[in-house]
Amino acid sequence: MIEFKVLKVSISEGIALITVNRPEAMNALNSTFFAELNDLLTILAKDETVRVIVITGEGKAFAAGADIAEMSNMSFDQACVFSTTGQKLFLRLGQMEMPVIAAINGFALGGGFELAMGCDFRIASSAAKFGQPEVNLGLIPGYAGTQRLSRLSGLGNALYLILTGEMITAEQALAMGLVQKVVPPEQLMEEVMKVAKKIASNGSHAVKKAKEVIRKGLVLSLKEGSQMEAIAFSGLFDYPSTKEGMKAFLEKRKPNW
Repeated sequence: MIEFKVLKVSISEGIALITVNRPEAMNALNSTFFAELNDLLTILAKDETVRVIVITGEGKAFAAGADIAEMSNMSFDQACVFSTTGQKLFLRLGQMEMPVIAAINGFALGGGFELAMGCDFRIASSAAKFGQPEVNLGLIPGYAGTQRLSRLSGLGNALYLILTGEMITAEQALAMGLVQKVVPPEQLMEEVMKVAKKIASNGSHAVKKAKEVIRKGLVLSLKEGSQMEAIAFSGLFDYPSTKEGMKAFLEKRKPNW
């Protein structure tokens, strides 16, 4: 594994743990972060031992937004590149074959919130805070936050959070469907790893295919999505692991993947 400046990565038991490591800047997202995460995802996509990816932050923040110091003097063209780079990268998280979990340890604001929303689902510390405060700077979200927030929590919630720039608690985020679970801070990584290990223990082809079908189905009609599901379901019968999974069930034992 290559060395990174703003990311830490470790792989164990099929789980790749990525930590944004700029605590002195509240893990603000800069160009170096985007380049390194892109390179890292390329590496992980080729690693057949990795079944789940977990993303978290070092210190008090998951990521407290994009790097304002880097953005402050950008031209139109530079800002456009900065925005589309983040959009493409966060879109890539959803396109990874393996599930990507956000372990939200603290502030997830602006670009940090958008990073979390780009993951497949989110588990948060009860101390975490969420928000899209860009309007306070005369801006709007630039990493597809205007699009993902409405899809995850509904139009009204998206408009309220983005137009007010208000920061909400983890419990409020849970009520809006923005996170799937809230746990005490000291239990966050234990709980996230428990969930990640549960996913990793399941049939890998089935997990990958389920993620693909669910995400692709978001832009299809129910009929089209159901047809896609049937094809994916049937295709899994070509894998020995599927036969093993059903055989293990009938024999009342754990599958030998």
